[in-house]
Amino acid sequence: DKHLRAQSKRKPAKKTKKAVVFFEVEILDAKTKDKLCFLDKVEPNATIGEIKSMFHKSHPQWYPARQSIRLDPKGKSLKDEDVLQHLPVGTTATFYFRDLGAQISWVTVFLTEYTGPLVIYLLFYFRVPFIYPPKYDFTTSKHWVVHLACMCHSFHYVKRLLETLFVHRFSHGTMPLRNIFKNCTYYWGFAAWMAYYINHPLYTPPSEYQIIKLKMTAWIENILNFHSPTLNPGSKTRKIPYPTKNPFTWIFLLVSCPNYTYELGSWLGFTLMTQCLPVAFFTLVGFIQMTVWAKGKHRSYLKEFRDYPPLRSPILPFIL
Repeated sequence: DKHLRAQSKRKPAKKTKKAVVFFEVEILDAKTKDKLCFLDKVEPNATIGEIKSMFHKSHPQWYPARQSIRLDPKGKSLKDEDVLQHLPVGTTATFYFRDLGAQISWVTVFLTEYTGPLVIYLLFYFRVPFIYPPKYDFTTSKHWVVHLACMCHSFHYVKRLLETLFVHRFSHGTMPLRNIFKNCTYYWGFAAWMAYYINHPLYTPPSEYQIIKLKMTAWIENILNFHSPTLNPGSKTRKIPYPTKNPFTWIFLLVSCPNYTYELGSWLGFTLMTQCLPVAFFTLVGFIQMTVWAKGKHRSYLKEFRDYPPLRSPILPFIL
């Protein structure tokens, strides 16, 4: 009995805790290889985003969005969600830093570059002073294609603004500040060039039959484009986009980037409807740029998903 009582009084053995192995992180300048920062006792489950925040404390001029942290001086930037212990580094990890320059949010850039064309076109449409000869100030065009063109153009950019606010997902929160000047020059400049000729008092429209037919084409393409990027709203998980019951998404059977396909179709319709050379040039330049983007996105799909549908083309079914 005494033996049993003695055993019952014994305290249960404590479980030994595994010792946490902390990391040491040094950050070097990718160009000069100079040591910029040394972080001691970094937890193994720390993310690159958290390391950027630690680095920012010692170098306030480089806020996290401005930092590019990489494993190799000429390698790709690591993602903010990458975890330290899952990277191919030892307990003493060496990273390389590059300054991305001043940054601005994608939303701000998109809202600015899309609001400009909307306002600029309307200035030409209402023929405000100092654009055309004084006798045409605030006059209205007698050609109804001019009014239809204004409706289509305004609808297009209002749609883009709404997509920016409520639909689009951005893998990166910011872009270089210089991009806003480049993008605005492109969109605002082309909008002014197109609007000047379409709303000019001496503008000569195409035949009425062509206008009706091509107006409907342009409107349909714009409506289709409004639906094409909305397959997974709010989701940040990358998945293979597939058609749904929504008929506007069926084009995913044939192309990887239907938003670019519809965008091209809407501007082709607008070009033929107005028969205006600046519009045709804008459509051509836009098609070239969208093709580059579509091919890049198509390649990333093929690389990321082994079961990606082989029938799809980047932007034009069976062609490109």
